[in-house]
Amino acid sequence: MKKIIAIMLAACCLLSLAACGSKEADYKLGMGVELSTASSKENNAQVDATVATVVLDANGKIVMCRIDVAQNKMDVTGGAVDTAKTFETKMELGSRYGMEGKVDNNGDGVMKEWDAQAKAFEEYVVGKTAAEVKAIKTQEANGHLIAVDEALLKAGCSMQITDFITAVAKACEDKAAVSFKAAEGFKLGVAAKSTAAESKAASAEGNGSVNMYSDFGAAVVAADGKILAALNDATQPKIAIDTNGAIVEAAFKGTKRELGSAYGMEGKVDNDGNGVMLEWDAQSAAFSAFCVGKTAAQVAGLQTQEAGGHLIAVDKELLEAGCSMQITGLMAVVAQAANYAR
Repeated sequence: MKKIIAIMLAACCLLSLAACGSKEADYKLGMGVELSTASSKENNAQVDATVATVVLDANGKIVMCRIDVAQNKMDVTGGAVDTAKTFETKMELGSRYGMEGKVDNNGDGVMKEWDAQAKAFEEYVVGKTAAEVKAIKTQEANGHLIAVDEALLKAGCSMQITDFITAVAKACEDKAAVSFKAAEGFKLGVAAKSTAAESKAASAEGNGSVNMYSDFGAAVVAADGKILAALNDATQPKIAIDTNGAIVEAAFKGTKRELGSAYGMEGKVDNDGNGVMLEWDAQSAAFSAFCVGKTAAQVAGLQTQEAGGHLIAVDKELLEAGCSMQITGLMAVVAQAANYAR
């Protein structure tokens, strides 16, 4: 009898543990972008956009963090531009980025590749709040502002981290963060896709414009591959150049989500003719919400139709939610973020 009771108690304990393990908790997904054109110089236009995404728990502490950088460069010698130029992010470049074994800012002999150092920073901020991330101390070394904390340096991250700090803090304080519920075992991904298709060469008639635009996506993915939460954003920095390849102006006012109503889309474009003309950030939010419950393949495979010179959604649910702008860039970057989730 005692043996039977013991077995029953053990079974109850296992069931209880299983129930606890599958219990869902409340989380938030946020994303932040820090962009600079400061590295642009004669004959070379450059945009460095650091994107970070975080999952926060109910106490505002980071559970997961993912970081990448879209470091887009273009040779503009003589005012020329390459509208067909393609770009890869630093995380996508991996070992091809070429940092490993070359820079030892803190003199400990450890010189890891960029992706490895970024991943060390991602792990370092887990458990921290936005305020604690902002308070991370830095020191100058070899012209870079690197970490002071030995824990981060010993983890192999001795490169400049100021943009990481800013982007992660922005992600933690994202006013457009989305809430979701999930059990343990989910993954987080971030992605960036850039194009220079809207660039224009300089000529005798006027300056050229290097428009290396980027879409950013973040996705939380469950164990079954379905998206639990998603976000997207976009940047449109414009670098003016003259026929000598000199940088005349580098303008950037903020990401499309940051600009909000200042972006100026609301009430102006009605691609599907239903009379609903929302601002970009509202249409973006509708698209992100539409991705929930779908796999990366399903997002990438969404059907589109041409309308007003744009490839907009076919699905009535998305159109009725107010998203009638071009969605091909959003599709690609959210699907990529889901595929990159780890």
